[in-house]
Amino acid sequence: MFRSCRKSVDESQLSSVAAATATRVTVPRLADGNPEDGAAECHLTGARITVEPLRIVIADDEPIIRLDLRRTLENMGHIVIGEAGDGAQAVEITRELKPDVAILDIKMPNMDGIDAAKVISTEGIAPVLLLTAYSQKDLVERARDAGVFAYLVKPFKEADLMPAIEIAIARYEEFLEMEKEVTDLENKLETRKAVDRAKGILMDQYGLKEQDAFRRIQVQSMNTRKSMREIAEAIIIANSV
Repeated sequence: MFRSCRKSVDESQLSSVAAATATRVTVPRLADGNPEDGAAECHLTGARITVEPLRIVIADDEPIIRLDLRRTLENMGHIVIGEAGDGAQAVEITRELKPDVAILDIKMPNMDGIDAAKVISTEGIAPVLLLTAYSQKDLVERARDAGVFAYLVKPFKEADLMPAIEIAIARYEEFLEMEKEVTDLENKLETRKAVDRAKGILMDQYGLKEQDAFRRIQVQSMNTRKSMREIAEAIIIANSV
């Protein structure tokens, strides 16, 4: 997937090389100031920085717009692995090819770009960058609710495209990490509930102290190579019949 700039290449190196080569180097950051995991992998070689190409899907109902966008992306060194002329096709191609990012126009037949982005985001397939000729508040809110974190208003400058792609990827990766943290917390809470209940059962059945009941669950978990939650739930089920 999309990887961050190597830790060995610090910001001062990037800045000095960018100045020497007139190359724009963008390293998106999170609130904590760390380089964003969604940023492109950078290789520092002498006075040159090469960015690992992205695999990109593009969708627009106008072939001439797709052609222009493809040429722009390829000139930037990236690879367009799929094209779509409507939202439904964009979802299908993105599911199949699993790109690093999908660039979708909002106004498309069959399914508009926002609805397509919602499907792609909900399924966790890829980050989405929306292209739109409009910047109304309601469209921005719809896009945000669909899980889209970056968009460009057409016509846009070529220099604005890569930063927008980087923002889309960076925020998507941040969103996935937040979802993972929530899931981990929920799992920990459910595990604790199950273990506490199983401890109570063992304490009642065998007259064990709480720490001994916990230790029994822990040992069985290690011996069977099953999680403590699985052992606890097995104890609960065995004593509910």
